[in-house]
Amino acid sequence: MNILKTKYLGLELKSPIIAGSCGMTNSIEHLVELEKAGAGAIVLKSIFEEQIINEISQNIMEQNLDFMYPEAIDYIANYTEMYKLEEYIAFIREAKKSVAIPIIASINCSSAGEWTKYAKKIQDAGADAIELNIFVLPANVKITSDQYENQYFAIVDSIKKHVSIPIAVKTSVYFSAFAKMIEKLSWSGVNGFVMFNRFYSPDIDIENFKITSANVFSKGDEYTLPLRWTAILHDVIKSDICASTGIHDGETAIKMILAGANAVQVASALYKPGFQVITDMNNTIENWMERHNYKSVEEFRGKMSYKNIENPSAYQRIQFMKYFSGIE
Repeated sequence: MNILKTKYLGLELKSPIIAGSCGMTNSIEHLVELEKAGAGAIVLKSIFEEQIINEISQNIMEQNLDFMYPEAIDYIANYTEMYKLEEYIAFIREAKKSVAIPIIASINCSSAGEWTKYAKKIQDAGADAIELNIFVLPANVKITSDQYENQYFAIVDSIKKHVSIPIAVKTSVYFSAFAKMIEKLSWSGVNGFVMFNRFYSPDIDIENFKITSANVFSKGDEYTLPLRWTAILHDVIKSDICASTGIHDGETAIKMILAGANAVQVASALYKPGFQVITDMNNTIENWMERHNYKSVEEFRGKMSYKNIENPSAYQRIQFMKYFSGIE
């Protein structure tokens, strides 16, 4: 009997550890190794909205029709080195032939549009679910929070018109009322939320006066943000929760499940120490369950959530106090 079995997005997983979308999920060889390591599911490397738009533009131009976003043609042309949609579709088909665990396609997007109809091709290729990696940086002072939020609903509504497989939204906390926003998205039919998205962070090279990237990989102490919100939203929203960011070991995965997560995603940890980290995490969870006499993941999922602990205000505390923190 597999005591690590769990359900996420209605999918049966042999383990709550999911290989998140990253450079390590972009080849069949890696997918096979991830399954051998014990991953419960795999989220493929993301295809970007721009890539899908590029495919659409080619189809439109072949028919000698006007391209609906003429200002984007030059920009999109720069993505020729990336995968085209059809290559991604072929990758999904090959992935489904190569591994038995669920395959979740990932789309990095920021707007609703003609590209969303291509989600049907992803479904037809055999993807078990779609993860929408959505984020629009709210940096324009002329756009209100409602306008930004409506873009999320527009994307979800448009995708749901074309597919019947489960949809997860990989989100951030950059909302004026995060809990309410997630609840509303849950009402719209989102099957699960991945908390949280990890974004490109700019840095400055002060010697060469260049913009560089920073914080490419997560650190093991970054798990506390998704832990807080997983615990607060468990049993509040109907959708599943998959915790992500800063999950580098089995102990952290256990904490996330105790908080209420259906599953957890690992990505940075796959680079160092490697795929073996999934095996180690599964072993840690199993050993912990045996010590505490748990026969299934469901028996302890949410045991330490906001609703189930004696002092739920601990999850809402945002200011340091000497009594709690031990520091001034």
